[in-house]
Amino acid sequence: MGQNLSEKVAAVTGAASGIGLECSRALLAAGATVVLVDRAEGPLRDACRQLGPKAIPLVIDVTDPQNVARMMPQIIERAGHLDIFHANAGSYIGGEVLDGDPDAWDRMLNLNINAVFRSVHAVLPHMVERKTGDIIVTGSIAGLVPVVWEPIYTASKHAVQAFVHTVRRQVAKHGLRVGAIQPGPVVTALVSDWPKEKLEAELAAGGLIEPVEVAEAIIFMLTRPRNVTIRDLVILPQSNDL
Repeated sequence: MGQNLSEKVAAVTGAASGIGLECSRALLAAGATVVLVDRAEGPLRDACRQLGPKAIPLVIDVTDPQNVARMMPQIIERAGHLDIFHANAGSYIGGEVLDGDPDAWDRMLNLNINAVFRSVHAVLPHMVERKTGDIIVTGSIAGLVPVVWEPIYTASKHAVQAFVHTVRRQVAKHGLRVGAIQPGPVVTALVSDWPKEKLEAELAAGGLIEPVEVAEAIIFMLTRPRNVTIRDLVILPQSNDL
C-alpha cells in the first residue's frame, strides 16, 4: 500500500513559481501542509493566498547561509515537524563557454549546488531524529546526459546527482529516502535565455514538458511504500531523443 500524504508536512524551495509552485499545489491536493520557501516575498505570499490556509509562506534566500540556518527552526515553529523536503530552487545558464560570464556561473553554481547541499544538511538532523523522512532534489536530464548547449548547468546537475546518490546511501539506515526527479526541458523561467528560434522550435515540436507533469511524477515518488525508494525518475517530452 502506498504512503498517504494526509497530515504530512512538506517544505519546497523555489516555491513561488515553476516546478516548486506546482509541486506545492500537488502536495496540498494530496492532503499535506506545505511550507513554501522562496526569496521572492511578493510572489510567494500571493501564491500562498491563492493556495489556501495549509500553504505557509517562508521567505528564505537559500544562497545565504544565515538564512538557511534559520529555515528549519522556522519550519518547526510554523508547522510542528517536517516529513518531506523538496530541494527545488535552481537557476539556468546555457551557451558557449567562450562567451560566458564566470561571475554569472558562480551565482548559478551557488544556488544549484551549495544551496542544495546546505538546505539538505539543515533538515537532516530533524529527520534522522524522527527516523523517517523524504528528500527530493530537482535534478535534470543534464545531470545524466551531458548537454552540449549548457556545460556549466550540466556540471551543476552532475554534482547534485553525485550528492543525491551518496547521501541516500548514508541516511537509509535512519529510515530516510532520498531521490531525484530528472526532467527534460520544462516550460519555466529557466529556459527564458534559450535562443528565440530554439524555444519556438521546441514548443512547436512538443519538446517541452509542463511543471504540473513534473509535480505529478514527484507525488508518485513520495507515495511509494516506505520500503521502496525511487532513486531517480527521468521524465522527458515524447519528442526528446535522449
